[in-house]
Amino acid sequence: MPLRSGVAAPAAAGKTVVIKLGTSSILSEKTLEPKIRIMASIVETVSRLRQNGHRVVLVCSGAIGVGRVRMNIQERPKNLGERQALAALGQLRLMSLWDSLFGVLGINIAQVLLTRADIADSPRYHNAYTTLNTLLSSDFNAVPIVNENDTVSVYEMRFGDNDSLSAITAGIINADYLFLCTDVDGLYTDNPRSNPEARRLRVLHSVDEARQAACVKTMGSSFGTGGMQTKLIAAELATAAGVATIILNGEHPENIAKVVEKGLNVNEGQDDDPPHTLFLPNPFRLPARKWRILHAMHPCGTLVIDEGAYERISRKESGGRLLPAGVVGVEGNWERLQAVRLVVRKQASDGSIESKEVGRALANYTSIECERIKGLQSAQIMDAIGAVDSLYITDQIALSAPAT
Repeated sequence: MPLRSGVAAPAAAGKTVVIKLGTSSILSEKTLEPKIRIMASIVETVSRLRQNGHRVVLVCSGAIGVGRVRMNIQERPKNLGERQALAALGQLRLMSLWDSLFGVLGINIAQVLLTRADIADSPRYHNAYTTLNTLLSSDFNAVPIVNENDTVSVYEMRFGDNDSLSAITAGIINADYLFLCTDVDGLYTDNPRSNPEARRLRVLHSVDEARQAACVKTMGSSFGTGGMQTKLIAAELATAAGVATIILNGEHPENIAKVVEKGLNVNEGQDDDPPHTLFLPNPFRLPARKWRILHAMHPCGTLVIDEGAYERISRKESGGRLLPAGVVGVEGNWERLQAVRLVVRKQASDGSIESKEVGRALANYTSIECERIKGLQSAQIMDAIGAVDSLYITDQIALSAPAT
């Protein structure tokens, strides 16, 4: 992503590394206490990376889990209010623990709490971008610790798990590496706990390749919300943004520094040490604006378009602009410049109607206005809603698939 004016640029040397730690990575299910040895090893790993000139961001779950430990609650709470209250209790203690550990090595940390609403709103998105890059700059030289703001998040606007949050964070700061720490050594062809013949996949060129070859079953934990499937989704988000994504065992965080030092070596004949699974970044990296629309923003509704409109917006010369005449349906409620799904509706060979999502867009008009101007010519917009802010119902489109 290009730097905006007024943003402190990170140092040119070194890589930007995002490390995602799940609740089960830092809290013991048996004792319900923080895994101090693991957390200390993470601190040492971050210090080693920084000494080698790299910039590091942690995306750390665990606020609700720490809150549960503090309140001696054994089961995961289902009530939203309880989860938010536990997050408020736990986040303070979690950050205090990180601050104590990093403080031993003289490293400053910073808390960054995000919600999907922060990503969906352009000014807040740019503020998050500016804050993270400034913290990573040589002037501040801090380690941002990112978590979802569980105390205010609602279900509709949650990231869902910190795997997705870590991928979006990596995309925001144009990271080089995203490490997803889990309880196994990588992605396997079958569950290694039940099948000794399961083979670990070392290098993958796409997430589709992983889904065909791998088993995504996981034992999971009573603390965490993610599993191997959520890590594949995160890998898909991150690699589309040009970020190399690695799944490895969180019990050995020191391996993170070894992987970074080794680089993106895809020679299958070399000794595989340390164990991990590497997802190579997409060579056809999406532009930052399109990646954000397609992957980082929460869609508030749907614009249904006809086949002709889809063919037109798929052409490069169209500039990704959709006229009201091509819209045949409006579903959901949104305000201007919020994200919406683009769904093409066509008739199948058997006469049935098929609908397929083909991308996302930022709407120039509210859902109510879109309902009034759908199917109209641009010259009719004034008569329909009394104002013309744009001739196009959207002119910021990110398609997820090529035209067929």
